[in-house]
Parts: sequence; structure tokens; C-alpha cells
Amino acid sequence: MNTSLIELNNVTMKFGGLTAVKDVTLKVGQNDLVAIIGPNGAGKTTLFNMITGIYSPTIGEVTLDGKKISAKKPSDITRLGIARTFQNIRLFNNLSVLDNIKIARHTRINYNFFDGIFKTKKYKDEEKLITEESIKLLKLFKLEDKKDHLARNLPYGAQRKLEMARALATKPKLLLLDEPAAGMNPTETKELSELIRLIRLEFGIAVILIEHDMNLVMEIAEKIYVLDYGNLIASGKPQEIQNNKQVIEAYLGADIDVENVSGDSL
Repeated sequence: MNTSLIELNNVTMKFGGLTAVKDVTLKVGQNDLVAIIGPNGAGKTTLFNMITGIYSPTIGEVTLDGKKISAKKPSDITRLGIARTFQNIRLFNNLSVLDNIKIARHTRINYNFFDGIFKTKKYKDEEKLITEESIKLLKLFKLEDKKDHLARNLPYGAQRKLEMARALATKPKLLLLDEPAAGMNPTETKELSELIRLIRLEFGIAVILIEHDMNLVMEIAEKIYVLDYGNLIASGKPQEIQNNKQVIEAYLGADIDVENVSGDSL
């Protein structure tokens, strides 16, 4: 593991009498590709919500580059370098594909209110740069030919790609992908795995994904964290997780023959 980028230190998240996440500690280094897995309701998305400021941990803290971020607003955390996608696609459906990217890129603008009102040279130059950078992102995701289409008119797989491209437009250090393969067919899932690798290589960022497609997880993740009922029950390399009896029991129940269970079953 290289230099730590994001750390969750003994975080617990309670909602009244329900404990969604309990005393979880994990670390992700710069340029790491990590997966968080677990049965439905295990607390995976709650972890993402704590990282991105939607929730503030009841106990514990989240740090980015060694600085506490768990009390900050989601917008501030985005500016610090964390971006995410969601289980349910959240695009600006009535805007064009290109405008979806440009809006995200505006989190990094350098001109002020005055420049925007009077359309100064600084404003025009930066808007031109934003458009150019946005189109480059669309090229990477093979969406350039659809840049003028309304986002709602894209096929499902293309909408997933657009959401990832929009997240990258904020120029993150860390990209969180919440079930990116949900609803995809095998061909789309294969393309997704290649795209995630390309993103990590092209942008030099860390990636954490929550995913139920174990073939995808085992193929691309370098380290896997496993949650069950809010507890971190295992962590390790894919092969270690695939052969971990406690992990298999969490997915399939007790009294199973570990020797006869494949990664596809998790």
C-alpha cells in the first residue's frame, strides 16, 4: 500500500437505534483500486455517504491527505478532491451530454461574479478551456458524437459512462463508484472494467468501487474490504477474500462447503 490518501478511522454511523456501520477502519492509498463488497444492507453506501459528507460519522473520523473532512459539506469535499457516482443514475436529464460535463467542471472555475456578468476575457478564456476539457472527457468515454443529445435520451450504459465522466470533470484525487455495473449486460460490464483501469492510469487517481458483480471485482480490485451488518469482517487481496470462509458464509449462510464455492457465487 502506498501513501495513504483517504482514511476511515473507527467510524460508526447510527440512525436512532440502528447501527448501519460499526467501528470500521480502512485506508486507501494514492492510485489504489479498491472494492467494498457485502450483502445488501451491509453498510457499503453508508460508508460512501460518510466519505462524501452526506453523513457525519456518529463516532470516528474521515481524513483526506491526513486532514479531517468528516465535518465538511459535500460541496467542500468535492473541491478537496473526492467525486462519486450513485446506485441510481443522477444526471441532469434535460441538459445536453456536454452541459452535464461542463456543469461539473465549473466546481473548478477561477473567474469571479464580475467576470461572469460582464463576460470578460478571463471568463471567455476559461469557458473555452472548460468546453475543450469537457469534450476531451467525452472522447475518452466514447460519447463525443452524442455531446448535443439530451442526457435522458442516452442508452442506459451510456448514461452510466456519462455519470462517471461528470465525476471526473471535478478533477478528483479519489473516485467513488457505487455499483457502476448495475443493470449492465456482460459486454457493457467488460467495457466498464477496461474503462476503470483506463481512468486510474489516465488520471492517476485512486478508485473505490462498491459492486455486486464478483467477476468484475475479482478481475480489477487490488484489495477488497468486506462488510456484513455494518461490521468489517475481512480485508485482503481478491484470492484471499474468495477463499475466506467468513466472507462466504456472509453471502451464502453457514454450513457450506468452502472448497466447492467459486468467486462467481459471492
